[in-house]
Amino acid sequence: MAEKGFRLAVIMERKVLANKWADFQWEAVGILPDGGFGPDPRLIHEDEQRAHWLHAGFDLELFTDEAEFYFANITAPEPRVFILWRLENEMARPALVTVSTGVAARMMDAGEQVDGVPMPEEIRAWVAEFVAGHYKPEARKKGGRYASSKLNANA
Repeated sequence: MAEKGFRLAVIMERKVLANKWADFQWEAVGILPDGGFGPDPRLIHEDEQRAHWLHAGFDLELFTDEAEFYFANITAPEPRVFILWRLENEMARPALVTVSTGVAARMMDAGEQVDGVPMPEEIRAWVAEFVAGHYKPEARKKGGRYASSKLNANA
């Protein structure tokens, strides 16, 4: 089951580098509510060191089978929104926005570019409400910690 909550725009930063191996680097630096910015990337700031591009049209969805990962995220010291992005013709293009630490980890393990940006309080509250309704932590098992405890159980 999926629950849609927010339509977002992603801010990607292209930063000039002073080294001989790369001229610039890309990084996701923020999110905004999508105010109908349109489908095309839009340059929103540029100076000598960096340029910020706005990419709109991303739906943030929550899925019940990811509730454990949402819980891990919102209880972390700094909850994050994760942006998966790919480089296409020297332009960083976001492909997915998620708050699941599990999805972000799987994408990074697959070699994808994933950046985390601070999670706005409004999104954190929405995720917390979803987690409260869908996340059921597994009960902790007592005993069985040491091999000797299993020997005594069979006596």
